[in-house]
Amino acid sequence: MDNSRYISNQNITVAIDCVIFGFDLKKLNLLLFKRRVSPFKGSWSLIGEVLENNISLNQSATDILSKLTGLENIYLKQLKTYGALNRDPQERVISIVYFSLIRVDKLSLKMVENYDAKWFAFNELPELILDHSQMVKDSISELRNIAKDQPLGFELLPKLFTLPQLQTLYECIYNTKFDSRNFRKKILSLNILEKTNLKDKSTSRKGAYLFGFKENVLNNYQKDEGTYNTKDVFQF
Repeated sequence: MDNSRYISNQNITVAIDCVIFGFDLKKLNLLLFKRRVSPFKGSWSLIGEVLENNISLNQSATDILSKLTGLENIYLKQLKTYGALNRDPQERVISIVYFSLIRVDKLSLKMVENYDAKWFAFNELPELILDHSQMVKDSISELRNIAKDQPLGFELLPKLFTLPQLQTLYECIYNTKFDSRNFRKKILSLNILEKTNLKDKSTSRKGAYLFGFKENVLNNYQKDEGTYNTKDVFQF
């Protein structure tokens, strides 16, 4: 291989962009920020930064999320690379996109506001700059694929939650409705949830029992071991 190819003058910028999902127990949301500088000043955009020479891709994405949310150990997965020649009218920019899942109940709203960021319902997004809309579409597609065999509710729900809240999460992700009795029967058949003696009485006097993911499920999930075949259970 001709080593001279490695020292040629390439005018290419590499950026890291993050698609950030959150769930507020009622709807799936996307965190966007309003650009403060040109080009596209005042437009809505994904959160991202230009990659620094001495930082790895994963570390750069982690740093972006940490600065924005104040949280550590956020679920983060590299999605794909976007490198169309004319995707940015200013210069040649290659974007490596990550998507992440955040527990909204742990998020510092003040830190988000400092970035001029705002949550938008996934089905009510504003117009986004460049090819960011395509990045979002690709991210939700990947989220749906992963949710078929991993308990992603752990990343988006509070530690304890009701079965209706879990059902709402899956309905939001897959944009479909499930029969409540059938959902309850099938989700419990997976043997991944643990029922507590606590109740959520925010929506009714009788209340609904709170559940959590079993410890062994969380351990296996954090170790990237095991699948739960929810695709067959819900027949998406």
